[in-house]
Amino acid sequence: MSLPHSLSMPELGFTSSPASMHISQFPSHHHCSTQLGTSRPRIQEHRFQLILSQHGSQGNGHNLCELKLGSQNSQLLGHGYSVQLGTIGPRSQKHRKVSFGHGRTSFLNDYKLSGLNLGFYNTRELDTLRPKVPKSKLIQGCHLGGSNSSKCRHVSVQLGLSEVNSRNLNFVVRSSSTLSVDKVEEREGGGGKSYYDAIVIGSGIGGLVAATQLAVKGARVLVLEKYVIPGGSSGYYERDGYTFDVGSSVMFGFSDKGNLNLITQALAAVGCEMQVIPDPTTVHYHLPNNLSVLVHREYSEFIAELTGKFPHEKEGILKFYGECWKIFNALNSLELKSLEEPIYLLGQFFQKPLECLTLAYYLPQNAGDIARKYIQDPQLLSFIDAECFIVSTVKALQTPMINASMVMCDRHYGGINYPVGGVGGIAKSLAKGLVDQGSEILYKANVTSIIVDQGRAVGVRLSDGREFFAKTIISNATRWNTFGTLLKGDDVPKEEENFQKVYVKAPSFLSIHMGVKAEVLPPDTDCHHFVLEDDWTRLEEPYGSIFLSIPTVLDPSLAPEGRHILHIFTTSSIEDWEGLSRKDYEAKKEIVADEIIGRLEDKLFPGLKSSIVFKEVGTPKTHRRYLARDKGTYGPIPRRTPKGLLGMPFNTTAIEGLYCVGDSCFPGQGVIAVSFSGVMCAHRVAADIGLEKKSPVLDAALLRLLGWLRTLA
Repeated sequence: MSLPHSLSMPELGFTSSPASMHISQFPSHHHCSTQLGTSRPRIQEHRFQLILSQHGSQGNGHNLCELKLGSQNSQLLGHGYSVQLGTIGPRSQKHRKVSFGHGRTSFLNDYKLSGLNLGFYNTRELDTLRPKVPKSKLIQGCHLGGSNSSKCRHVSVQLGLSEVNSRNLNFVVRSSSTLSVDKVEEREGGGGKSYYDAIVIGSGIGGLVAATQLAVKGARVLVLEKYVIPGGSSGYYERDGYTFDVGSSVMFGFSDKGNLNLITQALAAVGCEMQVIPDPTTVHYHLPNNLSVLVHREYSEFIAELTGKFPHEKEGILKFYGECWKIFNALNSLELKSLEEPIYLLGQFFQKPLECLTLAYYLPQNAGDIARKYIQDPQLLSFIDAECFIVSTVKALQTPMINASMVMCDRHYGGINYPVGGVGGIAKSLAKGLVDQGSEILYKANVTSIIVDQGRAVGVRLSDGREFFAKTIISNATRWNTFGTLLKGDDVPKEEENFQKVYVKAPSFLSIHMGVKAEVLPPDTDCHHFVLEDDWTRLEEPYGSIFLSIPTVLDPSLAPEGRHILHIFTTSSIEDWEGLSRKDYEAKKEIVADEIIGRLEDKLFPGLKSSIVFKEVGTPKTHRRYLARDKGTYGPIPRRTPKGLLGMPFNTTAIEGLYCVGDSCFPGQGVIAVSFSGVMCAHRVAADIGLEKKSPVLDAALLRLLGWLRTLA
C-alpha cells in the first residue's frame, strides 16, 4: 500500500530507526494519554510495515491486521495521510479507550480495532481537514499531521473498537523517544493549526463550567490556562505540608438538592463527585459596638439569633429575608440556562410564568432599597451592608437583590459545604472530567491576543507564537483584560467602552496565608469570620474589614498535625503597591500584614503572632501576576447606584464568535454566580454551533432588547 505524505514516526513517539521499536505481547493494562503530537518527520526516507494476523489470516474480518506506519519525503506542509488500522467492522456500540502516550500503545483484552482508514481529505467546510471515517469513535482530541495548505486546520480523529469473542491479543509499541502528554501538547502549534468548537481562555470556575457543559453536549473544547494548575482564584497551592485555597473557602452551590447547586451539577455532568464537609455556620460576624452575629446553617437559628439582637425589628427582618426567599425559590424552581436564548426563555415562561415574572420584577432592584422598606435601625442596616459586602464588595444599596438573595438563602437551603482536600479539588475534578469527555486543557499557555478576522473572533495567539483556532472563543478573563489586553484598538466594540463607563474595577485583596500552632485556637472556633471592629464607615475602605477562613477546622488534612491554616484577606488597591523598590515592597508587606494579624490577635486569638510557623503575604500585584486579573480586580462594581442587574452584560459580545464568562458577566461575583455564568454561556454557545435549538430571528430580537435594557442602567 502506498503511503504518500504518511504519518510521521515522531507523532507516535517513535525514534527514527525501526531498531528502537519493540513489539511484544503483554497483559493489558490502562495507559492514560490521548494526545498525538504534530511534529514533522525526523527522517526523510523511511517506510516500514507491520502486519499482525491471527490464525494466519489477513483482512478476513476476524482479526487485527495491516498496521502500517511510516514516513517519506514530502515538500508539502502536510504529513498525515493514508494510515490503515485493521479491517474489522464494529460489532457493537460499546467502546473502550485505547491510550496513545508515553511512547506506548496498548489494546485491551477481547477488543480489536474496527476497520478504518485514518486518511484525511480536504474540504471547504470551515477550511478544515476532515477524517475519512467520521463515525468511528475511540480517542478524542488527537492531533495527526499538518494541513496541506496554509488555509487548512485540524479536526479531532476518533478511533473505534469492536468487541470480539476470540482469544486475547495484546501488543505494545515502545519507543526510546517517549513524550509526556504535556510535552506533546506543547509541541502542538509549532507549525500546524488545530480547530475546535470552542476555545476557553482561562480555567477559573466559570470557564471550566462552560467548557465541561459544552464537552458533554459533544463539543470539542480546548481550555488554555496560563498557570500550571486549574482554578484561577478558586485554585490552590502547597507549601511546607499545607494546602492553601487561593481564594475564599465559602462554597455556595455545592449541595445535593435544588437547581442552584451548580457546582454539584457541573461535576456530575462529567461523572465526578466530591466528598464534602458541612459547615455549621456560614460566617461569624464581629462588628462595631461588640455586635456578634452567627449565621447558622439552619435558617430558623439564624433568624432567632438576629431577632434576639434586634427584637424591635423582628417584623422587618422577617419581611426582608422573606423577599430574599421569594427570589431564591423562583430561581431554584427554574432550569437554569442562557437568558440570551429565547426558545429557552419562552419555554420557562410558559411552564413557570409566576416565577419568571417575580425575577423580572426584582431584576432592576437592589438589596439596600428593599431592606429600607422594612427596617429602620441604622445598625441593622449596617449589618445588612456587611452581608452584601461579602457577596459583592459593595454595600447593600449597590448590591443587586437577585445576587444577595442567591447567597443569603442558599447558605441555609443547601448549606455551605467544604470539599475534602480543599477548594482546589473542584477545578481539578472539572479539568479531569473535561479531558475524560475528549476535550483538552493546556497549561502554561499564556494567551496574549484574540485573533479577529473580518469582525469575527476565530482564534487565539499565545506568548510563544502558537495559534489555535475555533468556531467560538470564550474569555474567562476579566472584561478589562479581554477588551483591553487580548483585544485592542479597532477591535474593541463601542458596547464595551460603554460598560467601562458604567462599571469600575472591584478592589483587589491583600491575602495572608499562615500556618499556626493549633493550640492558639479555642476548641469551638468557627471556620469563617468577618471582622470590623470599631467604625462602620471603614467597611469599604482598604484594610478596613477583614475576612478570615480557617478551613482546617473542617478538614484537618490540609495542614500538618498540630497545625491550623489561617487565610486572611482584606481589600487593597494595586496603587498602594506600585512604584516601590523590591526591598520597600517586601518591607511594606510585612508592616501591613503585621498590623492585620495584630487586629485579629486583639479581637479573636490572643497569642496569635507567637504561634505563627508559616506565613506568606500576597498583594494585588500577586493576584495580577498569577491570576492575570487587571490590577488584581475581582469583577466589576457600579460607579453609582445601579438598577439591579440591568446593566450587567451577559455572555455574548458585539464581536461575532466571542463570548465572556466569569465575574465580569451577569450575574457577577462569587462561586455560585460564576458557575451560573458558565452554564448560561455553554447553552448560548451550544445553540450557536448547532448543538442546541435556536431561532435566528428570535435571537436577534432578544439581543436587541437586552442591549436596550442595558442602556437604561
